[in-house]
Amino acid sequence: MRQQQSTDPVVVPFLSRADKAERERWIAALGPNLHPNKIVANEDLSSDDRRAARFAIVANPEPDEVAALPNLVWVQSLWAGVEGLLRSLPEHIGIARLVDPNLACTMAEAVLAWTLYLHRDMPAYARQQTRGLWQQRDYRAPKEVGVGLLGLGELGRASAALLSRHGYRTMGWARSPKDLPGVETFHGASGLDDMLAQTDIAVILLPLTPQTEGLVNAERLGHMPNGGAGINFGRGPVLDTNALVAALDEGRLSHAVLDVFETEPLPPDDPLWRHSGITVLPHISAPTGRDSAAAIASAAIHAFVETGAMPNFVDRKRGY
Repeated sequence: MRQQQSTDPVVVPFLSRADKAERERWIAALGPNLHPNKIVANEDLSSDDRRAARFAIVANPEPDEVAALPNLVWVQSLWAGVEGLLRSLPEHIGIARLVDPNLACTMAEAVLAWTLYLHRDMPAYARQQTRGLWQQRDYRAPKEVGVGLLGLGELGRASAALLSRHGYRTMGWARSPKDLPGVETFHGASGLDDMLAQTDIAVILLPLTPQTEGLVNAERLGHMPNGGAGINFGRGPVLDTNALVAALDEGRLSHAVLDVFETEPLPPDDPLWRHSGITVLPHISAPTGRDSAAAIASAAIHAFVETGAMPNFVDRKRGY
């Protein structure tokens, strides 16, 4: 729906549960992009500002902060993942997720880096170092290593292209058929099993939806070749962590790199920290670039203020 809007400057609420210093950094990045409109942190909003707000920029906001804006129509997220917003926001509020091409490039770099880490047996060399063991391991060329990507959205496509350029036998799976140059693609439940059977390194890049929760379970991990490895850069609950640990303990899988978890930050007493077959990362595979995210979010706000043009909203049934 489009309608001509007032071009008078408006107050844009910024809602985030980040600490004060982080909120101030976001406001400093958003402010120049939003001019002449004004970005205002939740704690600095007046009662008139709250009543007038039809849209807001958010980064993992507290639900009660959103509820305090009674006329809110939509929010622009500064994150690509929106499962938290889908759980906490009323259905009548539209959610615009961050679609940042820079994010896809950053994720592709991380996928390549940690694929190389597993491909070149870095976990095994790290274990050898603790034992003072000088032992060279057999080398495999990238073309001999099957890398299977679960998820072929923007992040998956960028990652597949980079892996393919580096010579890996690159495969990808999605719910529906896809066609990507240099990538063997699979779709549907049986297609996922077929791909995993050929996958030496599985890379999860899926969003969390009712369809993907628990998708990579014991049965699916069992399809992978002995000695296979995994990377989860999607969302923690997509992977059955107990099944993964069992496969590692039994020696069926060799190693896993986990950047996402059901509970974040991962509690200090969680046994995953100390598992020799797991590399724990603090959700750093594709950090949001503040400057580019601020420019993208601000462009959506300007379009709405000046012309009434709504951004594309998340499909709540699909979860993305």
